[in-house]
Amino acid sequence: MQNKFESLELGQFIPLHYHHNMLNDNNRMKGFKEAINLVVKPGAKVLELGGGTGVQSFFAAQKAQKVYCVERNPELVSAARSFLARNINGDKIEVIQADALYYLPPEPVDVVICEMLHTGLLREKQMSVIDSFKKRYLEKFDGPLPVFVPEASIQAIQPIEQNFHFEDFYAPTILFQDPYATHERSKSLGDPEVFQLLSYADPFNQICHWDGEIIMAENGQLNALRLITRNILAVNMLTYSTIDWHTQYIIFPLSVPLTVTKGDHISIRFSYQGGAPLNALSDSLQVCFVNKLASVLQSASETLHCSSNLQSEIAETANIL
Repeated sequence: MQNKFESLELGQFIPLHYHHNMLNDNNRMKGFKEAINLVVKPGAKVLELGGGTGVQSFFAAQKAQKVYCVERNPELVSAARSFLARNINGDKIEVIQADALYYLPPEPVDVVICEMLHTGLLREKQMSVIDSFKKRYLEKFDGPLPVFVPEASIQAIQPIEQNFHFEDFYAPTILFQDPYATHERSKSLGDPEVFQLLSYADPFNQICHWDGEIIMAENGQLNALRLITRNILAVNMLTYSTIDWHTQYIIFPLSVPLTVTKGDHISIRFSYQGGAPLNALSDSLQVCFVNKLASVLQSASETLHCSSNLQSEIAETANIL
């Protein structure tokens, strides 16, 4: 059983002031407003899991007949009810104090909004809440599943050289970056490598993991990895386009930096449970050079094989002549 402090760490009770600050995130607000307006049809019934201030339920209520807004934190429940009472169509929204991990609506719904998102799908319970909801919803209503907002998340990892000096104070620590800004303190050493494509309507594993290689595109000091999460809020089938929102990038410092050159193959391995604390990725992270000797031997073997084939072809040609 989780104690109070584990709940805080894992995003069960995000403070009210944090939710207030999210209202000031223009990219988030515009993205969700556009996506919800696209997905919610007139007269629809909508469920929001983890309602926060109620803003996304407000977006849905502009078209929906009924919106169920579920929030566990009593302080946020009170705030959401107060805000919604001051907004148009707020009367269509029923704010319910309950745990989204266990809640089911009294009737089938057309759309489910669930924004319990953190970069890497860490800290917050997006994966477990949606997975639990789908199983219980199908048992109760026998399908079909509603449309999810967001529809999917795409995750990638990128090798970088990060400046961890702050006014001469050296602190190699986890950092957050605005995905829509330029970061002069970060130098890209290779392209982002996608390690997870997650569609919320489909069955998925709640373990986020990767075991692969990245080729260095630049010389430098590989001392950190950038974790990128792009959320596909909705897909517009008429324009063949998506409505996207990036959560903040997270920079994870490496315990042992590597001096790399262009063309080096770097092995990266990690595995963590969705919703786990940030250090779950760091604790499982393994970064090292791919065995260069093995690569050389493989290359030599391929060269000898090609040479042998060529000699055979020459001999056969000579016999024909």
